[in-house]
Amino acid sequence: MPKNKIDKYNSNTNDRKVSKQVIYDTDHSAKLQLHKEELDISKKWIKTGEVSIHKEVFTEEKTITIPVTHEELIIEKKVLATENPDQTGEHTEIIRIPISEERIEVIKHPTVLEDVAIYKRQFQETKSVTETLKKEKVHIETTGNPEVLDENTEK
Repeated sequence: MPKNKIDKYNSNTNDRKVSKQVIYDTDHSAKLQLHKEELDISKKWIKTGEVSIHKEVFTEEKTITIPVTHEELIIEKKVLATENPDQTGEHTEIIRIPISEERIEVIKHPTVLEDVAIYKRQFQETKSVTETLKKEKVHIETTGNPEVLDENTEK
C-alpha cells in the first residue's frame, strides 16, 4: 500500500495554506492532527484620559466707610469783666484735650465658600466581541472501493 503524504491543507478561511503533519506508524497507518482555535479573553485597564484640578485665587479690593468716634476733654474757662458783672463782653477760652478714640482694626479670616467632592465611579456595561475562529475538519477522498471506518460514528 503506497503512502500518500499530505503536505498542505487549504482551509477556505482567509485563503491561507495551513501545514499539517502526518505521523506514520510502523504498521503503515497514518495519524493526522486536527486543530481549532479557541478564545482567551482578558481585560486590562488602560489610561483613556487625565483630569487636572486646581484652585484659582481672585483678589478684590474693597473700600468700606466706617464711622469712628473719639472723645475730647473740653475745659471751658470764662473770664468775666470785673467792673461790670452784667456785661456780656466776657472772654471764653476753650482747651481741647483728646482722651480716647476708636481705631479701625481689620482682621481677615478664611471662610468656607463651598465643598468640592472629587471621586471616580465605575460603570459596568456589556460589550460584544466578534472573532472568527478556525477549526480543522478531515476530508477523505477515496479512489476505487476502499472501506473507510469512522470510529466516532460506530460507538
